[in-house]
Amino acid sequence: MKLWPLYCLIYLVPICVCGQQISIKRIDDTRISADSLTQNLQRLTQAARVTGLQVTVFNLDTIVYSKSFGYRDANHKTPLEPNTEIYAASLSKIIFAVIAMKLVEQGVLDLDKPLQEYIDTPVYKLDNKDAFLTFHDLKKDKRYKLITARMCLSHTTGFPNWRQRERRQRLTIKSPPGTLYSYSGEGLSYLQLFVERLTNRKLEDLAQEYVFKPLKMDQTSFIWQRTFDQNFAEGHDKNGTVLPKLTYATAIAAGSMETSQQDYAAFLAAILQGRLLKPESWKEVFSPQIRIRSATQFQATYITDKYDGIALSYGLGCGLFNTPAGFAAFKEGHGQGFQHYFVLFPKKQSGILIMTNSDNGESIFRELLETAIGDKYTPWEWENYIPYNL
Repeated sequence: MKLWPLYCLIYLVPICVCGQQISIKRIDDTRISADSLTQNLQRLTQAARVTGLQVTVFNLDTIVYSKSFGYRDANHKTPLEPNTEIYAASLSKIIFAVIAMKLVEQGVLDLDKPLQEYIDTPVYKLDNKDAFLTFHDLKKDKRYKLITARMCLSHTTGFPNWRQRERRQRLTIKSPPGTLYSYSGEGLSYLQLFVERLTNRKLEDLAQEYVFKPLKMDQTSFIWQRTFDQNFAEGHDKNGTVLPKLTYATAIAAGSMETSQQDYAAFLAAILQGRLLKPESWKEVFSPQIRIRSATQFQATYITDKYDGIALSYGLGCGLFNTPAGFAAFKEGHGQGFQHYFVLFPKKQSGILIMTNSDNGESIFRELLETAIGDKYTPWEWENYIPYNL
């Protein structure tokens, strides 16, 4: 098999301290050297034709390995770097969950108060220039009055993922609110509308105050910034073809965010260190809100007991499952030409961030997770992370 020649380009953090090679501790207490991990990642990216890959590993709440492989733009052979802007897709959702929990701590938002009760005007009468934040279709279904912030953050609103993917492209409530896990970007947009009205502030402003500025995430924004023009990652399809770049002028909690490897790693480190929120708030985020018994992530009605052994669940803004190393919190990001995943093991103070600008990215996640951190528990079939060699 002919391998792509781009993977000799690697950007890394120092891996030697006082002449000694850093050893990465996996969640099963085995170890792998940084050099060995790098060699494995080079092999995987070549074999699966992943255009660009970024991997950050955490031990004891600290980054112990952070490397970028390949290109941000295959056409021009421009290397992918730790400070390259990359579309985050749904990795933004847990950041929005942190913002919501900050408002809960301030008494502005109650997780269990129906959102409609915060305003006098029915939500279906509200006008908004952003089509993602209009809910006119709910006029004839009064169950919207039951929807709470907790439901939005745990994907139990009953909304589809996006109305544009529905046969009639209309927003409907497909299951009684609060009863069934069904992944929904619409649910996050619904909560965003109320958060912005309650605070009289835009999402980007809230994100800057509560997350980005405290963590010095200077290259992260829910809105495309002109400074991003100089160094951003293009998305690539399975053949390595550059895809059209989408930019957002309006902040969308469910997925308009741009970030960088080093910025998002700072956010995950803050989670492991218990920063940004009070301990009781993090406990709420990491508490199972709904058990997941769907066979796959986006097919809520195909029920199985396959994942009962790991107690697959959803918390607030992230998924959860149990392992011998303690519970794990995870979130994926998937957009055209971009595929990402992180999983954290708070009791082990460990975790990993994987970011790619390739539609082949997810095909290496199963092997990468096991090799880098000993994670054999991520439900890869549920995630549809089908390995490249199957």
